[in-house]
Amino acid sequence: MPSELGRVIDQISRDKGIDRQTLVETLEEAIRSAVKKKFGLADNFEVAFSEELGEMEVFQFKEVVNEVTNDKLHISLDDARLLDPESQLGDELGVKMDTAEFGRIAAQSAKQVIIQRMKDAERDIVYEDFKDRQGEIINGIVQRIDKGNIIINLGRTDAILPISEQVPRENYRQGDRIRALVLEVKQISRGPQIVLSRTHPEFLKALFEMEVPEISEGIVRIVAVAREPGSRSKIAVLSEDKDIDPVGACVGMRGSRVQSVVQELRGEKIDIIPYNPDPARFIVNALAPAVVSRVIMDEVSRTMEVVVPDEQLSLAIGRKGQNVRLASKLSGWRIDVKNETRYERMLKEGYQSLVSLPMLNETLADALYEAGYTSVFDVLGANPEELRQVPGLEGVIPEELMEAARIYVDHTEAGVSEEGQETQESQPALAAAETGSESGGETEATPPPGIENETAETAPGQAAVPEAVEVGEPQAETVQETADADDHSEEEPPRE
Repeated sequence: MPSELGRVIDQISRDKGIDRQTLVETLEEAIRSAVKKKFGLADNFEVAFSEELGEMEVFQFKEVVNEVTNDKLHISLDDARLLDPESQLGDELGVKMDTAEFGRIAAQSAKQVIIQRMKDAERDIVYEDFKDRQGEIINGIVQRIDKGNIIINLGRTDAILPISEQVPRENYRQGDRIRALVLEVKQISRGPQIVLSRTHPEFLKALFEMEVPEISEGIVRIVAVAREPGSRSKIAVLSEDKDIDPVGACVGMRGSRVQSVVQELRGEKIDIIPYNPDPARFIVNALAPAVVSRVIMDEVSRTMEVVVPDEQLSLAIGRKGQNVRLASKLSGWRIDVKNETRYERMLKEGYQSLVSLPMLNETLADALYEAGYTSVFDVLGANPEELRQVPGLEGVIPEELMEAARIYVDHTEAGVSEEGQETQESQPALAAAETGSESGGETEATPPPGIENETAETAPGQAAVPEAVEVGEPQAETVQETADADDHSEEEPPRE
């Protein structure tokens, strides 16, 4: 029949999930600490839990001698034979101690050891339980909010949702249920720290794995995820079975599956895109719903030049450059978006710059253009060995061609600088002429040469064609605003 101590050990083992042997070793260490606190003994005692008696036994070992000089270390032969008739001089005899003699201080010391060891055991169990659950979604209840960080009760332990891993504009109160991704499990001095996240791309991926059986079964695979938490996300999906539509499987009947994910993300918009191993086709899919006219790839620098119709430029770029930015993250390519007007003008200017080089005629310029060198800037940044491999340029020395391109670029930049300086110098004279005409004076100031030509290039009220946008640069927002300005400027009448 188990003793009271044995039943307590079994009960704690079941409630706390701590191994029974760990509890027994903890009790033995606690009693050992109490013995040292009470008697100051060194290593001449032994503590063990007796399963038969159901109690902790403490034995003090003493050497059998004729004359006792230290009663804590020695025992006389007569006293030893009272305990064990076969005792001889020099033997080590274990004497059982009464644990009731330990006193209050020793008992308090044992209690502190037991509490500390049980806490350590619980921490180790929690760490072992969660260290293999990274990347999983877990449910909890908001316990409190500390300096913006949300402390979440997971049942056996608490987790933290840092402010950096929270979706903007999401608010929680104490007692709210929350679902998040186990981002990291760290072992620190105070115990395991479980870090959660609701902004990580893997959180969106795990939500789809929960909602779409085809993904959990491996039939449909999520290849890439690009996300701007709280605003918009793009995921690329691929089907391992040609009879299953990956996009339709993720959307579900009447959008039921994707709507469940959207509700969990509090209205975050999700674009589901079919993956294509061809980077150009993949980029076209990623920029949807914008229509793409052509794609020019540079595999060395992993850059794509995407040309869209003029009226599709704002749609392709997206609000504050969001659409093209997400497409770039999803594909891993740097995307440069241009409208057709800008692209055709660049092609014309680039080809004319090639023909302007003294050693090139139209035939040689065509050869360079077909090889991908569309302007003198491409020639200037080229490798001489690559230029030697261009068909049709056998008689042209690459170094001389690059030197001619450099001279052309320097001359062009110098001309632009002089023209700008002349424009600045002419502005005071033009302002004086306008002041004179308004005051009704007879003298008319003639604007300096070049002013009329510059002002005639852009009609009043007409905005310039937006420049190309590069993903990740602040230009994306500027292009978006310029594109919007184009739409409005076409509707406004010219100013008188």
